[in-house]
Amino acid sequence: MLFESDAQTAPDYSHELAAQARGARIVAGVDEAGRGPLAGPVVVSAVVLDARAIPAGLNDSKKLSEEQREALFEQVVATALAVSVVVAPPSIILSHNIRGATLWGMAQAAIGLSLPPDRVLIDGRDVPMGLPCEGLALIGGDGRSVSIAAASIVAKVTRDRMCRIMDGDAPNFGFAGHKGYSTAQHMRALVDHGPCRHHREEFAPVAQAWERVRLAAGAVAGAPS
Repeated sequence: MLFESDAQTAPDYSHELAAQARGARIVAGVDEAGRGPLAGPVVVSAVVLDARAIPAGLNDSKKLSEEQREALFEQVVATALAVSVVVAPPSIILSHNIRGATLWGMAQAAIGLSLPPDRVLIDGRDVPMGLPCEGLALIGGDGRSVSIAAASIVAKVTRDRMCRIMDGDAPNFGFAGHKGYSTAQHMRALVDHGPCRHHREEFAPVAQAWERVRLAAGAVAGAPS
């Protein structure tokens, strides 16, 4: 397991080149979107960029506008040598916990690449078990490696699109806007409507909402007819 942390102003291809200098031919970047929300999946992407056709403007997806992310998503998908996406739904998050589900998704995304990597660059502190090759964890990796930045964009855009579908399925919650995060609107909807099937029931605000639903159901069942 390898781990690196340093300051960098913008992502570049230096970490990929360093891996290639140590013998890796195919270097993938891996990142996730959606660890923090109360609802929806964690989405993980792995990307192998073509060094001859790296889209300009790649960066941490959180530093880009929605319009920029959408445009870069299309460029990455069109030019990358390989792209993989793995979705960990709330059921996987419940069984693995959020950290475990994320690490599971990272390993599966790397395994799922059509071009098997020799080295995987991962955003964060942890290198997941089960990778098909050696991995290197980079804190703030989506702002340091263009491959990780590309993966962060693919994961974020994919998840945002899924949240818009969730919004149509459960229109009371406003998923298209807040993407499942704990905004005031979302917390109010949890109180008013109780959780839906897209919520992560082990997260405290959702668990509390489920408890309110159970207590209310019990009170109704115990009321005299």
